Amino acid sequence: MFGVLREFAQGFLGRGDATITVPSFDGALKPNQALERAETLLQCEAPEELASNGAGVYFADGTSLSRIEGNGAITIREFDRPITALACLPGGAVAVALDGREVRIYANPAAAKPRVTFEGASMRSVNALASARSDALYATDGSATHDVAEWAFDLMERGRSGRALRLDLNTGKISVLAQGLHYAFGACAMGDTALISESWRHRLISVAPNGASKAVLTNLPVYPSRLSPASGGGWWLTAFIARTQLVEFVLRETAYRKRMMAEIDPEYWIVPRLSSGKSFKEPMQGAHLKTMGVVKPWAPPRSYGLVIRLDAACKPMFSLHSRVDGTNHGIVSAIESGGWLYMIAKGPGRVLRLPIEGLAKEFGV
Repeated sequence: MFGVLREFAQGFLGRGDATITVPSFDGALKPNQALERAETLLQCEAPEELASNGAGVYFADGTSLSRIEGNGAITIREFDRPITALACLPGGAVAVALDGREVRIYANPAAAKPRVTFEGASMRSVNALASARSDALYATDGSATHDVAEWAFDLMERGRSGRALRLDLNTGKISVLAQGLHYAFGACAMGDTALISESWRHRLISVAPNGASKAVLTNLPVYPSRLSPASGGGWWLTAFIARTQLVEFVLRETAYRKRMMAEIDPEYWIVPRLSSGKSFKEPMQGAHLKTMGVVKPWAPPRSYGLVIRLDAACKPMFSLHSRVDGTNHGIVSAIESGGWLYMIAKGPGRVLRLPIEGLAKEFGV
């Protein structure tokens, strides 16, 4: 009851979650061009996620599961549906989510048959997986009403049907840790709790085994997505899209938003994208217009690239950017392996990498 009253009051007064203001990129989130300096390791058709078992780096590209070898890749296996999430587990096992609706556990990446298969439980949009010790797996099911690729629909409908799940590898049981999340997209183990990205609320939450949750990082200027552990403690947090005042305004204008969704091609909705600048039909956003043929790097972002280094307390230490005038946008996955930070820029379809040592020197950590 109090939550409903608070939400009504915020909407009426334009405060709290109802405000259209967006925090600035400042402090540890101060803009730079670090992602534009990254090496383009691979160009892919539909890159989705990276995973590492310490000895190798694997990545999902559409229906293919591949392993990075030197400056190239070797395809290990093909599936009949697109891979929407990927994780390496202790002992060499690998977890794969197919089309957001099924999760399979293989004893190794090349194993012929899955060891455990998770289906049902109304899973529709599984977009991230993470090892939870040796006998369980965390998963985020972004939306109960839209598939993984339809995240923009969920944003425009102000979806709140996301869930955090725990998959028991011994029993095959699926348990719901948290539900009613505003698009869950990213999970990582934090001791005995699960660290979850709640994208549409621009925050990270921790969820205990008993379902108790609390916010650990809030009011981000971006929509957070997948997480992965960082050496020395802490995590790498990706942000697949950035917030703008225009989108925040549209989200609060219900009549306009519904008419836009009903009458306009989704490609041209006023909504963030994983890439931009490809069509003159894209919604113009004030300073996003070109001046003398050049897009300003500080213009309101229709697409953006960002990775944030968090410490063990989930406090941002530094960040890596591809600004509005860059191309490495839509960062959906980042993992650390062998002294390198590997990333997927889904917008241009690239696998990127940067040396960790160089980042430590540049940002003084």
